Amino acid sequence: MKKWIPTAITLALAAVPLAAQEPHYGLGIVLGVPTGALNSAGYPDGQIEGYNSGLGVQFTVSWPVDRSLALRLNVGGVTFDGTGSATGQANWNVEDSLISVGGEAEVFLGDGSAQRHLGTYLIGGLSLDMERFSASDYDPAYFASSEVTKNRLAATVGIGHTFRSYGRYRWSMEAVYHKTLTGTDANDYSGVGFPAADFVKLYVGFGF
Repeated sequence: MKKWIPTAITLALAAVPLAAQEPHYGLGIVLGVPTGALNSAGYPDGQIEGYNSGLGVQFTVSWPVDRSLALRLNVGGVTFDGTGSATGQANWNVEDSLISVGGEAEVFLGDGSAQRHLGTYLIGGLSLDMERFSASDYDPAYFASSEVTKNRLAATVGIGHTFRSYGRYRWSMEAVYHKTLTGTDANDYSGVGFPAADFVKLYVGFGF
C-alpha cells in the first residue's frame, strides 16, 4: 500500500493545474459501426454470431493544458444487438451492452484552440470497458438465456471538429476507432461469445 502513496500524490499534484483551467463539457449521441469479429465471428463449435450497428451516448469533460492540447474524461455507452446461427439450429439473439470510462488527449490542429475547444483535433487514449454479452432464443420458452460479463482494456484513436457558434453552445462531430486490447480469445467460449468490441464510433453532440 505504501508504494502507491507517492504515485497518488504525484497524480494529485499533476491534476492541480488542470483543475485551475475552465473545463469544457460535451454531450451527444453515438452510432457504433461494428468491424472485425464484432461484425461477424465464428467459434470452434461451428456457431456464427454477428452484431448490427448500435446506438449510445457520450459525455466528456475536457481540460485545456495549453492552446493546442487538452486532456479529457470520456464516459459513454453503446448497445449492439445481432443474430447467432448454426447448422441445424434456429437463429438466436445476441447483445453486447458496453459502458466505457476513459482518458484521452485532444491535439488541436492549425488555428484550432483547446482553450476554447474550437476547430479540428486528433483524439487518442485508453478506456476501461465494462461489457455484458447475452444470448437468448426468439422464444424464451424453448431456450434459456445466458450471460457473460467482461472488463477489458481498449484504445481509441480518431479525429473531431468543433464548430463555431454565436451562443454559448458549440456543435462537435467525431469519428473514432475503438479497439479492444485484452480478453479477445475467440476460443474462450461457453455458450455466449464475446468477440473484441472493435467498432467505428461516430459522435454528434454539443459542447458548453
